[in-house]
Amino acid sequence: MGIIFFYFYPMQMENYISDLLYRYECVTVPGLGSFLAHAMPASYDGDSHQFFPPGKRVSFNVQIKENDGLLANYISKAKMISYEDALTQIKAYARYVLFELETGNEVKIDKIGVLSRPAQNAVVAEGQEEGKILFEPEKGINYLAESFGLSATGAGPIVRAALKEQGVTEPEKAPISLIGKKRISQEWMKYAAIGFLAVGLSGTLGYLHLERVESYNVAEKQKAEKKLENKIQHATFVIDNPLPTIKLNAFKPHGKYHLVAGAFRNAENAEKRVGQLREKGYRARQIGANRFGLYQVVYDSYTDPKEALISLRKVRKNDNRSAWMLVKKLDK
Repeated sequence: MGIIFFYFYPMQMENYISDLLYRYECVTVPGLGSFLAHAMPASYDGDSHQFFPPGKRVSFNVQIKENDGLLANYISKAKMISYEDALTQIKAYARYVLFELETGNEVKIDKIGVLSRPAQNAVVAEGQEEGKILFEPEKGINYLAESFGLSATGAGPIVRAALKEQGVTEPEKAPISLIGKKRISQEWMKYAAIGFLAVGLSGTLGYLHLERVESYNVAEKQKAEKKLENKIQHATFVIDNPLPTIKLNAFKPHGKYHLVAGAFRNAENAEKRVGQLREKGYRARQIGANRFGLYQVVYDSYTDPKEALISLRKVRKNDNRSAWMLVKKLDK
């Protein structure tokens, strides 16, 4: 096929595909095929004794490879480039994947799965044509936005039931002896009466002592207040050089879930975007440049993934349909 020249990173293209799978059921890579996200209900695995939340099962269809404009439009807005340039990068990525597959290599698409192609003399599975592209989805990735942050929950067998099946019985509890109960009750009542009498006497004496201490404290407090009042009347406080007013930010960045408003090549444009978002009431800020040298601007950051997802839906509905979520722990 010749030498292919890239001016993008395959990992960057994979991130765009992954972002769209959260929002759409079909993401087409022109010239390569389509990744399909099928909704799956909650399920229970009897072998591993685990409940799995609702999700999306990702598959790959090599027959659907005509450009529908979804991926190119998304990249165009995200990188602020023309639609034609975005489409050129997508086609280059497709040629790169096909070249790797034809040379017998597997192509791992981060957070999505692995593409491969059987060898010419390899035995293929029933129903699979020789030379077709095989796809193994990535496990542990859930593209259903409503299940964001949910994980599998264990539900093992009850131990008590297992013991009964094995014929193991629980140890019997020792019976409580009632011998001498009446005599013990009488002895307890005698000592309890003595204890109540002692508590009553100590309470009376303690109250008298506390009353004397309180009277002494009140008198000393009045003396101290009078001395302080005399000193205040003769004191004068003058500040010749007052300290300048310090303006502090009303909030500090927190959390690893960031709602990204855009990325800018120019830092001044990024700061201008921050000002526009703050005028709208968002807690916008810059989170620094990414690995491509673009200055990223976020609406806000969150520590709770569910709260971040709710805010992302509101932002997409009211302000920016292209907003997306970045999950990253920042250094500062």
